[in-house]
Amino acid sequence: MNPSAVLVFCLILLSLSGTQGIPHSRTVRCFCNKTEDRLLRPRALEKLEIIPASLSCPRMEIIATMKKTEKKRCLNPESAAIKNLLKEISRKNV
Repeated sequence: MNPSAVLVFCLILLSLSGTQGIPHSRTVRCFCNKTEDRLLRPRALEKLEIIPASLSCPRMEIIATMKKTEKKRCLNPESAAIKNLLKEISRKNV
């Protein structure tokens, strides 16, 4: 191999090792675009997911999956009705 080719290869390799990765996107990626405030009956719920705030989504999200339709609904965690629902469910699970 040519010594100058080896030198160029080593310089390229060294320059690439010092670069840092750049995030693909700085956009917010939350699951819920719109939230609902209305009260849901605990018996109608199949599953309730609570997703805490993270780097990709700055707000807490509550996703309710309904039993009959298996439709997912995003609930407003700041709503008094939803807070009461969470208290009622946590009381039943204890």
